[in-house]
Amino acid sequence: MNQSELQNLRQDYSAATLSEKDINASPIKQFEKWFNEALGANVPEPNAMTLATATPDGRPSARIVLLKGFDDNGFAFYTNYLSRKGKELAKNPNAAVVFHWIELERQVRIEGTIEKLSKEQSDKYFHSRPKMSQIGALASPQSQEIADRDALESKMNELEAEYADKEVPKPSYWGGYVLKPRLIEFWQGRSSRLHDRIVYKKVDNKSWKKVRLAP
Repeated sequence: MNQSELQNLRQDYSAATLSEKDINASPIKQFEKWFNEALGANVPEPNAMTLATATPDGRPSARIVLLKGFDDNGFAFYTNYLSRKGKELAKNPNAAVVFHWIELERQVRIEGTIEKLSKEQSDKYFHSRPKMSQIGALASPQSQEIADRDALESKMNELEAEYADKEVPKPSYWGGYVLKPRLIEFWQGRSSRLHDRIVYKKVDNKSWKKVRLAP
């Protein structure tokens, strides 16, 4: 594909609209509605979200993680605390996530601060995972340099044999986080790039103010 062809890649959106009178007063309830509609539309991995973190001096990084729960307290996911994102969150708890459900021509952006979930919550979720996923968390020094693929698979095989008949212990460096939102934006694609954007902003850590943004 040449540069001209790339520049001409575009799609007009017309699947739905988003108006102030139809949207829920609670952004969490509105997210639940859209998430359930993504499930109903068989969107592949609707809980996949881009997580953006940054170092204290503002160097950003982003990757896909999976949403594993949400409520009025925030949006939960699990990972290795010693990974790049974990190290960045330890020094700078400000973060953002993005859901993109292209089949519905929708996007949700969430900004806020991140806190660790309790050890009890992390333990419970860890032991609900498939056993090989638990072993994988032990085998992989996430984000660290390794010699080669063979070394990783050798460690996996070693741990699989070790825990064949016993419970896999949750590593101390693995667990959950919750993103506590201060801003949630709902984006609905519209024709001629005049998209609908409605954003909720947290007011006094209690209520939400809802406004429309220009596309």
